Amino acid sequence: MKLSKTHGADLSLLLVTFVWGSTFVIVKWAIEDLPPFPFLAVRFALAFVSLLPFLWFQRNHINKATLLCGATAGVFLFSGYAWQTVGLQYTTSSNAGFITGLSVVFVPALVTFTTRKLPSRNLILGILCALTGLAFLSLGNSFQLNRGDLMILVCALSFALHIFFVGRYAPQTNATVLASFQILTVSILSGLATLLFPQPSIHFSSTAWFALLVTAIPATSLAFFVQTKMQQFTTSTHTALIFSMEPVFAAVSAYFLAGELLTPKGFFGAGLVLTGMLIAEFSGLQSESPS
Repeated sequence: MKLSKTHGADLSLLLVTFVWGSTFVIVKWAIEDLPPFPFLAVRFALAFVSLLPFLWFQRNHINKATLLCGATAGVFLFSGYAWQTVGLQYTTSSNAGFITGLSVVFVPALVTFTTRKLPSRNLILGILCALTGLAFLSLGNSFQLNRGDLMILVCALSFALHIFFVGRYAPQTNATVLASFQILTVSILSGLATLLFPQPSIHFSSTAWFALLVTAIPATSLAFFVQTKMQQFTTSTHTALIFSMEPVFAAVSAYFLAGELLTPKGFFGAGLVLTGMLIAEFSGLQSESPS
């Protein structure tokens, strides 16, 4: 059976999500030696440099409007990483995982607000199924709010806004230019954060360099190019649902790389997230069209 452009785009985004989830453990190891903001600054700088040859061939597409689109998307992307980094100091990783996953709800809410159209029933079912799965996958026996949770909530909204704006900009801008300048924006802002905020000792260990090289190309330049390109053919809500698979892939990679085992509740949650994504994928007509 021939894949439609939408299904092909969704499959590509799922592969991006797999890359992000599978590098989670590697990044966790690296930031023990190299703090998050310096790590992000170098990671995104290397990613931007890797895109320069392709950017040169697309230089005729560089204009003020595209630069502004890239910078806007980049600000929200940086905001997501920054608030997540700070918030994790004050909350549990389980709370953070679940609250970050709330972007799966924020994105369709943003779409509904701007288009005045509700998602289809099947799409709503997929969203609720994924959200319930994230709760089972991420949360412990109790969910107790603390001051870091509000920061992670801002992080989730930031990632949702990034998905939303990429969905808006992608059809009308060159994918290479848009991806390149949002990556450059994250690198610059991360570098400024490194200078402005006190940092623990910075150590470019072999583990840190390995993680930087692994994440700079497949998990950054390639991943954000694919996201930017593929969101021309699928919806922002679909993208958010697909990205909700990241903690599932992270749990799988943690098992193979770090020997971490999923509980039965975790397996059930992962299954629900996958079910929610599949419901949305094969639900037929959607009320939101690629924008």
